[in-house]
Amino acid sequence: MSPSRTHAPARTARGRLYLQFRLGGDRYALDVHEVVEVLPLRDLKQVPEAPAWVAGVLAHRQRLVPVLDLARLAFGQPAQVRTSTRLVLVDYPPAGQGHWLGLILEQATDTLRCAPEAFRDYGLERGLARYLGPVYQAADGLVQRIRVADLLTDEVRGLLFPTREGGA
Repeated sequence: MSPSRTHAPARTARGRLYLQFRLGGDRYALDVHEVVEVLPLRDLKQVPEAPAWVAGVLAHRQRLVPVLDLARLAFGQPAQVRTSTRLVLVDYPPAGQGHWLGLILEQATDTLRCAPEAFRDYGLERGLARYLGPVYQAADGLVQRIRVADLLTDEVRGLLFPTREGGA
């Protein structure tokens, strides 16, 4: 098969690729099909009256991108600034609206390849953390998938991606 062909056969034969990162002492993963770009940390414009885990706004490629600190969202503590801490831009639903969302992620330097069905539901109630997906049992421990579509509540989505109804 030529390199210009679809990547579907490789995904089927070898699994799907995920970007791994850490929150606290645990490993998490994002499907790379949701990742737009991985950047070093950047200075951000603050968003007044936003939740503490909204780190700010980034101007990138002629877009204004809201940025979340996922460690602060999950555990109430800001991400540690290290050389491996990255600003990961992801496509944010609803599909077709072209929104990007930035995520500050610690130790976002490794990948994992596995079949999507290898991630399994662990049966516990997620509570308010509806973005927590199923887990994968790797040889060196568990990896939990993050569901980008479920990161924001309706209220925060309205704050970060306001509609322009009515003009102004």
